[in-house]
Amino acid sequence: METSTPLLPVNSARVIFDGFRTTPVLDHPEGLDLDPVDGSLWCGGEAGQLFRIDLAAKSIELIDQNPGGFILGLRFTADRQVIWLDAVRRQVRRLAVGTGRPVEVLVDGAVGDHQLVYPNALDITDDGVIYVSDSEGDGQTGGGAIYRLTPDGPPEVWCPGPFHFANGVAVSPDGNWLYVAESASRAVCRVAILPDGSAGGIERLWTLGYRVPDGLAFGPDGQLYTACYYPSVILRLESDGGVTTVYEDPIGHTLSNPTNLVFVGTDALVANLGRWHITSIDMRAALS
Repeated sequence: METSTPLLPVNSARVIFDGFRTTPVLDHPEGLDLDPVDGSLWCGGEAGQLFRIDLAAKSIELIDQNPGGFILGLRFTADRQVIWLDAVRRQVRRLAVGTGRPVEVLVDGAVGDHQLVYPNALDITDDGVIYVSDSEGDGQTGGGAIYRLTPDGPPEVWCPGPFHFANGVAVSPDGNWLYVAESASRAVCRVAILPDGSAGGIERLWTLGYRVPDGLAFGPDGQLYTACYYPSVILRLESDGGVTTVYEDPIGHTLSNPTNLVFVGTDALVANLGRWHITSIDMRAALS
C-alpha cells in the first residue's frame, strides 16, 4: 500500500543553516553527519571541500579541500573519525578529528584490481566497518559495487552487484542487512550481511515510481527513510513493502534536491544538493 498525501505539513521544514552568503559558501552539500563529541555538523562541497558547521553559532569553516574533487557521502565513526568520498578523485578519505593528524587516503582509485567508478555514499557500523557504494549502471544495464573496509584488513569488493546506480546505503539496526538505494531504477534493495561478514543475495523490495531515491537512514523509530533527489520528498519505506510520503516540498525551495539525511532526536537534518543550505524537518508526527 502507498500513501501519496504527505504526513507532515509544509511548515514542518525550515532552513537551519543558510550558507549562501557565508564565508566560505556552503557549496551544494550532499553528505552530512554530526561530530559525536561536540555535535557540529560536517558536510562536503562540490569543489572538494570538507566543511564544519556550528549550528548554534551559525558559523562555517573549511577544514580541508581536495582541489578538483567533488564530495558526496560523509559519515563519522563512533571514535570521531570522519570518513568521506570524493567522486572525482575516486577516493575514500579520513580525518581523525582532534588528533592533529593529517587527512589520510584509505582508497585511491581502486580496490585491488577493481577500478572505482563513482564512489557515492557510505555507512559505518558501530564496530567501524565501512560500506561504500560505487555508482554505475542505468535503468536497464547494471554495474557498480559495494566495497567493505574493516579496521584490521584491506578494502575489498563486498558485493559486486550489479546495481542500477547504487547510491545511499544504510546498515539495519540489527546489523543483518545493508539497504541500497538504486537511483537509476528508482528502487531500494537490501543485501544480507552474513555471519562471517560476507554478502548474501540482492533483494529488491521497493519500487518508487517517478521518485529518485538518494540517501537512506534509519530513524529513531527503527524505520527506513529515504530522501529523494527528485522530486523533493522524504519517504518512509514500510516493512510490508509499502511506501509512505512523509514530507514533500512542492516548489523545491526549503527542500531542494535532497540527498542525505541524519536524525537528531525527532528532527531530520537534510543536505540539499540543489541549493546552499541545510534543512531541518520536525518529524514528530511521522515518528509517533
